[in-house]
Amino acid sequence: MGSAKRSPPKIILGNAGYVLEDVPHLTDYIPDLPTYPNPLQDNAAYSVVKQYFVHVDDTVPQKIVVHKNSPRGIHFRRAGPRQKVYFESDEVHACIVTCGGLCPGLNTVIREIVCGLHHMYGVSKILGIEGGFRGFYSRNTISLTPKFVNDIHKRGGTILGTSRGGHDTSKIVDSIQDRGINQVYIIGGDGTQKGASAIYEEIERRGLKVVVAGIPKTIDNDIAVIDKSFGFDTAVEEAQRAINAAHVEAESIENGLGVVKLMGRYSGFIAMYATLASRDVDCCLIPESPFYLEGPGGLFEYVEKKLKENGHMVLVVAEGAGQELVAESIRSMDLEDASGNKLLLDVGLWISQKIKDYFSKRQKTVNLKYIDPTYMIRAIPSNASDNVCCTLLAQSAVHGAMAGYTGFTVGLVNGRHTYIPFHRVNEKRNEVVITDRMWARLLSSTHQPSFLSSKDILEEKPEEPTQLLDGAHCMYDGDDKVVADEISKCNSK
Repeated sequence: MGSAKRSPPKIILGNAGYVLEDVPHLTDYIPDLPTYPNPLQDNAAYSVVKQYFVHVDDTVPQKIVVHKNSPRGIHFRRAGPRQKVYFESDEVHACIVTCGGLCPGLNTVIREIVCGLHHMYGVSKILGIEGGFRGFYSRNTISLTPKFVNDIHKRGGTILGTSRGGHDTSKIVDSIQDRGINQVYIIGGDGTQKGASAIYEEIERRGLKVVVAGIPKTIDNDIAVIDKSFGFDTAVEEAQRAINAAHVEAESIENGLGVVKLMGRYSGFIAMYATLASRDVDCCLIPESPFYLEGPGGLFEYVEKKLKENGHMVLVVAEGAGQELVAESIRSMDLEDASGNKLLLDVGLWISQKIKDYFSKRQKTVNLKYIDPTYMIRAIPSNASDNVCCTLLAQSAVHGAMAGYTGFTVGLVNGRHTYIPFHRVNEKRNEVVITDRMWARLLSSTHQPSFLSSKDILEEKPEEPTQLLDGAHCMYDGDDKVVADEISKCNSK
């Protein structure tokens, strides 16, 4: 995605093992930029706030639970309005683009970026890029005003359209330069944030006064570092409707089995939280937890046992669960979509047929109902909780861009909005830890087998190095050699 070489991470070391992973700033490569008073200081809406502007030294720790005598660990810069800004209102020419799959809340984020820029900073030139990344060089743009976006949060999808792939860094930056755009807001998942990072690197290489701000979007909640992504609460809430329907169907007929397939390509957060919230689910299968079908302790045995005990059962399966078993059975090839995501086989249909075959061979009856609400869930408008989440994310991105920060993703860390360097959200995927307490709570709720032997538990992913800094040793949980080298210097002092 472009030939620009990535700048080394900005690491600021402090006392007691304090490590700030800072985000880039325009002044890193354009010195002596003028600053201007933040227009918010004259905004009547904020006059009642005692200390509205975020202090320049405010940071948020990545790990909030610490041992008694542990020093501080890795921090990120706190989001929010700064006293000084690096753009005058009439100078700003912003654009917004949405990429990847749909997710509840996309329109809310678009609306709040537009309204935030206009009402808080007096910006009037805001473009919407149609059709994802390729829209920069192959599609029309939409002029976005507060009036135009007024009601869009009540609709699902994205008014800007979206697509996967189509990323050509040079063409995109050429288009940004030609249009005179100086603030780029990119809404999308991990693949999109990687693309945003490449755009930022090329912009820095060219020395342009252009801010690139990312708003992370993933309905699966699998972006690293952040507490939770927008749309996730809505997805879990909507998944309840499918689970409830499956439960009603199952308990209304002899040996009724309701199978619900939920989203979760690599991470089973929606399935896990929907199961915990529902309390009607007897078994939940996710990508992180391997399972097997036949033999003692297998899925078939458990299904048979639950049907015998209760006369009905509900099974929830995340779309990425059991892909090795399905591929083994169907002998499929590994294929990817335009975003580089693995094209998954339909585990819901596959497992439904396997269960039917199992009972048929034993000449037993099972009345199975299969429900797949995937596209219904991701196409709905966001609920109240996610609308608030989207508003705060959008406003935080606007504040960061106006303050001259760039090359960042905005996200909630320990309940506080922060600016996170692109590389941190791109380096790994957030996954359910099946040796953690939350998964244990699910097992306790469903009474399902863990499908793991004691040997499997011992061999489960080793605990990641702590981010706490104890004694003279500074430990870091990422793979970035530059950061490790910087912290090593800290240890040697």
